[in-house]
Amino acid sequence: MPARPVLLVASSGGHLAQLLSLRPWWQDRRRLWVTFRTPDAVSCLGEEDVRWAFHPTTRHVGNLLRNTWLAVRVLREGRPSAVVTTGAGVALPFFVLAWFLRIPTVYIEVYDRLDTPTLTARLCRPFTRLFLAQWEEQRSFMPSAITVGPLL
Repeated sequence: MPARPVLLVASSGGHLAQLLSLRPWWQDRRRLWVTFRTPDAVSCLGEEDVRWAFHPTTRHVGNLLRNTWLAVRVLREGRPSAVVTTGAGVALPFFVLAWFLRIPTVYIEVYDRLDTPTLTARLCRPFTRLFLAQWEEQRSFMPSAITVGPLL
């Protein structure tokens, strides 16, 4: 029986770049990606197993519902061993549903937020098993986080 995949969920652009920088960690694992179909994401994830999410996510209830349905399908079909994200909004439905399914969740706060948590970090907090910080300063608003250092 093949190992269950790790589900890597992120908005395209900088959020995706931060997950891509974890290649030494994920390269030998089965993995499944969820991100937006943008030129940079298509280019970076050309040979990867990707499910394309709907954007924009900010203040767009229709796309929140579409991405929730996508999360239901991906989590049911892929049954990942963990869900890992750097944000942004696309991560929320995956974290909520993973929590209900008892799938571990890992939230990595983004590189450029030092003073306050991102909105996605605040929304995902109740559904996150492990918080990772890229800077020690981020622990001021995420005291239980483990500092892993900058990904980029």
